[in-house]
Amino acid sequence: MSLNRRRFLVLSGIGGVVGGLGLGALAHQVLRGSSGARTPSASSLANPASQPVAAAKTAVAPEGLFAPVKGDVRLAVISDLNSAYGSTDYDPEVDRAIALLPGWEPDIVLAGGDMVAGQSPSLTTAQVKAMWAGFDRHVAAPLRRAKLPFGFTIGNHDASGALGIRGQFLFQNERDLASAYWNDPSHDPGLQFVDRARFPFYYTFQHKEIFYLIWDASTSRIPPEQLAWVEKTLASPTAQAAKLRIVIGHLPLYAVSVGRDSLGEILTDADQLRQMLERYRVHTYISGHHHAYYPAHRGRLELLHTSALGSGPRQLLNSNLAPYKTLTIVDVNLISQTTVYTTYNMGTMKVVDIKSLPRLIVGPNGRVVRRDIPESELTAEEQSLTFTPSS
Repeated sequence: MSLNRRRFLVLSGIGGVVGGLGLGALAHQVLRGSSGARTPSASSLANPASQPVAAAKTAVAPEGLFAPVKGDVRLAVISDLNSAYGSTDYDPEVDRAIALLPGWEPDIVLAGGDMVAGQSPSLTTAQVKAMWAGFDRHVAAPLRRAKLPFGFTIGNHDASGALGIRGQFLFQNERDLASAYWNDPSHDPGLQFVDRARFPFYYTFQHKEIFYLIWDASTSRIPPEQLAWVEKTLASPTAQAAKLRIVIGHLPLYAVSVGRDSLGEILTDADQLRQMLERYRVHTYISGHHHAYYPAHRGRLELLHTSALGSGPRQLLNSNLAPYKTLTIVDVNLISQTTVYTTYNMGTMKVVDIKSLPRLIVGPNGRVVRRDIPESELTAEEQSLTFTPSS
């Protein structure tokens, strides 16, 4: 038995504490698929011996860390890796995460954007190229050596889609250089593309019966022509035949963090976008930019808000928790269409207890609810909460 691969019998209910996290809390890391899975009953948790024993499953993590049970597909999710403008180096947590990733044995690594530290008119072409070379050295090359496919979205600091008054890209040079980096065959991310005509800005790929759509959410507004492509693509037989559909973009639909709770920091027309994703049975929207981990849902859409792995994690709205950097392992059950999140605080390497997070967050364009809590279980007081700007 290797040091980073441990086997456990998974019972339908187990009492006790694992890795400092109670099983009741761990059960809540699971849970909502499109149809809404349920936690074990109190009686089953109290009487595990009365429950049938499931088949042995494999729990995998780097040595010394809590090991979640692998699903049919395992995703590793990171985001916002960058540091100060123009930086070619990365915080220690980034290097640690990239080194540890193979120990979780993910099928694919996903990133929510901001891989480099651009979006500054003062950066020269040489400086931008040096940033992408630094990213390759610290992140992309190690993933290629580990033979881990890498699916990502472009963030505002990678190649901002911000437009000037004449409709031109304000950061055209950064977009050109990002495109040149990613379309270099030596930087192949190892994806099975469905549509890469506009890669790396928006594109689609398939992996292990999951269909991924990446849109350019590097600004608050997704252009109409891109939204027409999104709708046509999600309606396609290829997308609809997949067991699961996941969309990834940098800006979130709804605000979750202090200092990012203004309309320019979230996607415009979020409710309409969410309803479109729901219409085509998208399971999860993964986003970055807000630098704060919050697993949520609104309507029938799961929302994975990632924290920064690099510099500048932020405090959650409606919370007194200190900010922290994270990496999330998502285990997917394709039959039940459910996902299990195991999120590690990269400072302590402990699993984040979902119950430590706010039950709901109210932002300028609506609320999101923690993923383990049905809307129907919100109290009258919670339902009446209104948005208060953080600054």
